[in-house]
This record gives sequence, C-alpha cells and structure tokens, in this order.
Amino acid sequence: MKRNIILTIALALCAFVVNAQSVKTETIKVYGNCAQCRSHIQKAATAAGATVAKWNVDTKVLTVSYDQSKTTSKKIQAKIAEAGYDTQDATATDEVYKKLDDCCQYDRKKKG
Repeated sequence: MKRNIILTIALALCAFVVNAQSVKTETIKVYGNCAQCRSHIQKAATAAGATVAKWNVDTKVLTVSYDQSKTTSKKIQAKIAEAGYDTQDATATDEVYKKLDDCCQYDRKKKG
C-alpha cells in the first residue's frame, strides 16, 4: 500500500514537471495606443492559445504564457495581426488596420 502511494506521488510529480517544461513565457512588442487596444490584443492572443496575455499600454509589450505543444509565438502574433495590430514579427494588413477605431490607429512602421 505504501509503495503504491509513493509511486502515485512520483508519477504525479513527473507529470507536473513535463507539463511545466512545455509552458513558455515571453514578451512580444505589439503596437497600439489605448485600453481598447489592450482588450483587442489580449483577446487575440488568448484566441491563438495563450493562457496568459497582458499588454502594457505604456511600453507596448505583451507578456504571454502558452503551452508550446498547442501554439507558438508565431501563431499568437499572426492572430494579433489579424486583429489589426502590428507586432515585432507580424504586420497587419492595411485593410484590417483601417477598420480599427480612430483611437486605436497607431503610428505604423514604414514599409520597404
């Protein structure tokens, strides 16, 4: 009986360690202006699989945590770009950017 309990605890710890290794936290530069932008950016990140998404209006930095077996930074950034916001590695189309509310239309990077 005691051996079964120890084995169960050991297996649970192994499962926890394996799961913890697949969770990644990173920061991503995302352009935007206001609290409404924050809401859209965080919503897009979680829709792409981020379990935690916090965007700072002042620094323009999104901190995300996600399970690497379910999504990637590239997928998260692509979803944010689909919402109209440029990131460090993904650019929103002009069409979707122009659909943002006036307060959300930030100064974009120059193309080319």
